[in-house]
Amino acid sequence: MTRDMELETKVYVKESLIHGNGLFVHEIIRSDEIIGHVKGTRTDVDGPYVLWIDDNNGIEVSCHLRFINHSDIPNACYYDSLEVIAIKDIEKDEEITHDYSIGI
Repeated sequence: MTRDMELETKVYVKESLIHGNGLFVHEIIRSDEIIGHVKGTRTDVDGPYVLWIDDNNGIEVSCHLRFINHSDIPNACYYDSLEVIAIKDIEKDEEITHDYSIGI
């Protein structure tokens, strides 16, 4: 199974109460479990699905992970390896969130 297919079996996109569309889980994802790997193209131009690595380098995310919304109490985080990891258990049908103020 490819990483893209693996990600699609874990998550789905639907309207979010936080903002626009959000990324939700099909079944419980345990703390420290890899949710997926960010895929996209490098950019230095801001946009709606740009994940900033530092002040000058971003990635325009092209996979489902682009729908992760912000929360001050996140349940996932991005690592330097561009993996998205659960930082606590995420229950079935719960939205995956990340604190945008915390760099990767």
